[in-house]
Amino acid sequence: MSSRRKVSLVTLGCARNEVDSEELAGRLESDGWDLVDPEGGEQADVVVVNTCGFIDAAKQDSIDALLSSAADGAKVVAAGCMAERYGSQLAEALPEAQVIGFDDYAEISHRLDDVLAGRSLTPHDPRDRRTLLPITPVERPDRQHAHVPGHAPFDTPDPLPEGLAPASGPRIPRRRLTGGPVANLKIASGCDRRCTFCAIPAFRGAYISRRPDDVVREAEWLAGQGVRELFLVSENSTSYGKDLGDLRALEGLLPRLAGVEGIERVRVSYLQPAEMRPGLIEVLTSTPGVVPYFDLSFQHASGPLLRRMRRFGSREQFLELLQTVRARAPEAGVRSNFIVGFPGETEADLAELTSFLEEARLDAVGVFGYSDEEGTEAAGLDGKLPDETITERVDRLNRLAEELMAQRSEERVGSTVEVLVESELGEGAYEGRSAHQAPEVDGSTVVYGTGLAAGDVVTATVTEAMGADLVAEAATPGAAPR
Repeated sequence: MSSRRKVSLVTLGCARNEVDSEELAGRLESDGWDLVDPEGGEQADVVVVNTCGFIDAAKQDSIDALLSSAADGAKVVAAGCMAERYGSQLAEALPEAQVIGFDDYAEISHRLDDVLAGRSLTPHDPRDRRTLLPITPVERPDRQHAHVPGHAPFDTPDPLPEGLAPASGPRIPRRRLTGGPVANLKIASGCDRRCTFCAIPAFRGAYISRRPDDVVREAEWLAGQGVRELFLVSENSTSYGKDLGDLRALEGLLPRLAGVEGIERVRVSYLQPAEMRPGLIEVLTSTPGVVPYFDLSFQHASGPLLRRMRRFGSREQFLELLQTVRARAPEAGVRSNFIVGFPGETEADLAELTSFLEEARLDAVGVFGYSDEEGTEAAGLDGKLPDETITERVDRLNRLAEELMAQRSEERVGSTVEVLVESELGEGAYEGRSAHQAPEVDGSTVVYGTGLAAGDVVTATVTEAMGADLVAEAATPGAAPR
């Protein structure tokens, strides 16, 4: 075996998975592995597929990626949420791949060495990771027996090679895989909520916050790599700090991150409406460098149906929350996802959701049809709707959502926006995102100007709306952006 082994990483799913892949990449590179890109024609000795295990479509994508990787003759390892969720069951059903869980991440290099040497890995049996940590959140920071990707202390007593940063512990690096002026930054993992439709807490585990100093140190390293915007990711950002004994920890962390030299914007994802405190709203709408962006997990707007989901709120309460936000920051961006066809959903429930969408003026809306997830309470509920009814309702809501998002974009024509440039399109056009647009999910802004480059933040005036996308003119063409 050569001293340098070759590995490629395939990442599926959410931004949290992307962070986990960068931790795996850093660990492997520091242990002597070369990271290769199969699309560039390089053959890897081992392919690690960081799978998604959220819904059936994502699980099928993960299986397809594993089979596709194995088809080229490479040794394949399944990691990530689907691998953690199913463990030995996945290994038995898919002999083309070896299976590892989160607890294997700290020893990922040794696990891949075993695979290269032809030694079979012993996959874990599926289990509820919530049982690995104390029920009481404040008792969790002293845990030692459960590995949480990206959560060990951020401590770098010795210099690391250029391009590497310790994402999850002493001398444990994180290696950026995508580059660009925007980077995901994990602040927490797991979830303590008990939504009846969601299986994530069972395989991601109980809620664990990263310590603020660790998050800030990683932000400083990212800024040194040319990052201008930090996108804070977790399963539930509004719970940040509760296991550290500080329910207002996010309110203190955000100004610290915005103050990191080189960082222009800080954006928070996945906020629970029921946990939106007045102090947090104030910080999100008044802190320089923190964009007034609200990724609110509404899921529905019918009060009775939300209770059936084990969630809180109603159309009236959600509209009141949005009114509070916009009273402080009229330009605030708001996005949310909604589940249609949940067991017991009536036409009256759907009408309540429709009314909410028409009044809410959301910038981005995702509509998903309900499907049973094994191991969830909702899978056993009565009142299941026929597939054709769910499909019809999803189509109906999607058409409405597209119309309403286009109307919201039209409202921004003539307004001034701050655009973070991400790429050059040519002929004086650049693509980027305004403050109300998160990476990948909320549309983009094409800005016309001169002398711009990726990472620049430019003030521009919106001249046109195209669906969720905007077109803008740089306010001072030729002037140096900040």
